[in-house]
Amino acid sequence: MIYFDNAATTAVKPPEVAEAVARAIGSFGGVNSFGGMGRGVHEASLDAGYAVFRARQQLARLFGAADPSCVSFASNATEALNTAIAGLARPGDKLVTTAASHNSVLRPLYRLADERGCEVVVVPHDARGALDYDALEAALPGARLAAGTHASNLTGDVYDIARIARLCRERGALLVADAAQTAGVVPIDMGRDGLDVVAFTGHKSLYGPQGTGGLAVAEGVEIEPLKVGGSGAHSYDRHHPARMPERLEAGTLNAHGIAGLGAGLAYIEERGVEELGAQVRALADRFERGVRGIDGVRVLGGGGDAGRCGIVALNVGDADSAAIGDALNAEFGICTRAGAHCAPLMHEALGTQSQGAVRFSFSSFNTEDEVDAGIAAVAAIAEGA
Repeated sequence: MIYFDNAATTAVKPPEVAEAVARAIGSFGGVNSFGGMGRGVHEASLDAGYAVFRARQQLARLFGAADPSCVSFASNATEALNTAIAGLARPGDKLVTTAASHNSVLRPLYRLADERGCEVVVVPHDARGALDYDALEAALPGARLAAGTHASNLTGDVYDIARIARLCRERGALLVADAAQTAGVVPIDMGRDGLDVVAFTGHKSLYGPQGTGGLAVAEGVEIEPLKVGGSGAHSYDRHHPARMPERLEAGTLNAHGIAGLGAGLAYIEERGVEELGAQVRALADRFERGVRGIDGVRVLGGGGDAGRCGIVALNVGDADSAAIGDALNAEFGICTRAGAHCAPLMHEALGTQSQGAVRFSFSSFNTEDEVDAGIAAVAAIAEGA
């Protein structure tokens, strides 16, 4: 099997990730297994707390957050984005996004339009996937919040998040950046880039387990919690704790998964975001060069003004993308993602809403030989199409 579906989740992870989860669960004879973080002062509870705190420290360093307490955990980027968007928007607010946004941004915004009377403005992208910055600038006056993706999960195009943040700041809008596809492969610095909130997932290019993600929140930005309940502290208070990170965390955290995420983050710290990003982009560029020369193949996107991450999306003639994805898997053992990718407005911009697209996405554990096998498979399918 050749796995090119890393934008969905990285299937191959550093071995230390599984080892960290196994230790946390107690698979090694039950020794040092985790208890409930913040639910006691015994060793098992403290071990869980230390692992979670270390991961907060790692994420604060990764994103340039002011302090580890600025990092809150969630089950994935979707939950994190729901928390941030719903927790910042007020009834009747103007909310801005872009056509590159994933449904994890779009649907929370649409829900606020339906339930709180918010106005949702979608800034267009052109047929190459390029963001219309003039339209963005025109949309921002009077907006409370802008929420959008750092990189398209369909095309891999990366957008200039610092420029977007500057436009938001100049017009008094908060910015929630969806970094699901860029965290771990594109440098992000909240202070340098002027970001208010960064939403991340742990199971893609951070190499953690599924069920991990969260928010990094700038100092002074107050998000109303999506969930309230058990916090392990202030149990006699009527209201959920107001301070970060407990403000945005209710119930028992996935300390087992977060321990694995910490191991994935250690791998990134050892290799470096710049090095990992360059490696993944080199694989994507090699693949794109190879498939662009194949008759009938259309490579989508290319409109990112800040480069690309490790994603290449394509179509073969007018063939349904699902049929191409099935052929890649059945005939060549190559795993990709075909269809709509939860990015309906980007497909509309690219004109692929009926056909969908076949997405190839790469990680640092892929090889050039695998990429070349992928190119050959696309060529064989295109020849027979």
